Amino acid sequence: MTASDRIIPFDHQQSAHCETGVISNLMRFHGMKVSEPLALGIGSGLFYSHMPFLKVNGLPVTSYRILPGHIFKRFSNNTGVRMERRKFRDPLAAMAELDRVLDRGLPVGMLTSVFYLPYLPKAFRFHFNAHNIVVFGREGDEYHVSDPVMDATTRIHRTALMRARFAKGMPNTSGRMYYPEKVPAGADLRRAAAKGLRRTARDMSTTPLPMFGSKGIAFLAARLRNYERDLGPAKARLALGNLIRMQEEIGTGGAGFRFMFGAFLQESATILDRPDLREFAERMTTIGDQWRDFAYEAGRLCKDRAEAHITYGSLADKLTDIGRQEQRFFKELAKAVR
Repeated sequence: MTASDRIIPFDHQQSAHCETGVISNLMRFHGMKVSEPLALGIGSGLFYSHMPFLKVNGLPVTSYRILPGHIFKRFSNNTGVRMERRKFRDPLAAMAELDRVLDRGLPVGMLTSVFYLPYLPKAFRFHFNAHNIVVFGREGDEYHVSDPVMDATTRIHRTALMRARFAKGMPNTSGRMYYPEKVPAGADLRRAAAKGLRRTARDMSTTPLPMFGSKGIAFLAARLRNYERDLGPAKARLALGNLIRMQEEIGTGGAGFRFMFGAFLQESATILDRPDLREFAERMTTIGDQWRDFAYEAGRLCKDRAEAHITYGSLADKLTDIGRQEQRFFKELAKAVR
């Protein structure tokens, strides 16, 4: 190592989702022990929307979470963490600022494009500009990376990191980076968990527009039922495949987030001394199982391997039932925790 190198001792733990994983790992570095499910719950990350008016590559956007970056924002607000956030126009200025913060001994979270991270297997690289990683060291022209989806830390060359930080598309990454400037030693996690829980329950059960919250699931189901008629067989298959990718690959949004939210409810039962939340946790896990079944059957239909009973209509029926269960679940949860 040279005098300009800087490696920060950083405890990397593999996570289910990039933003919640980065929150958990960064907070642990700063002395706040927060699990990934607690990060999701305090940050009120669980949400649902189907937006036919917003398209990526010509296909409607379906999201199973709040906007990228907002979990961190809500988590910080609820726990009293003061975050420094920066974005840049100039890649060289962005790298200079990264080096400056690393020299202060602080690991740095940042937004990157999955497509331009060469350490990821090619099968995992697609144009998604909202992947969170932590950079915790510099050695020559290489940076040490804690990527929550990886089982171990890795390295990336300076040039590749610059490209990943300034990928074009939606959202524009703009070299975004962030790091905690102040983490309170005695953060009130009880209050933060209760606040995050109430907001998730409220947003999922009372958001008025039909394409948002738990109502949005039925909104999508009605369109899915007529995919072949409205889009034609080829485009219908593309749209269904995109739906699965948004659900299971981008942020583990479908079943994964529901399993994680169930784990958050389990932790909250202890933190808030609310044993009744354990029953809600079990119900949420059951709903997560049904989302996973939906993805499995939809995947088989996309690949033309489905049994005769699996059709766009049967998938719409399954989605409608999931929507009804989530509407009932979040209304009852909102009533229980208000």
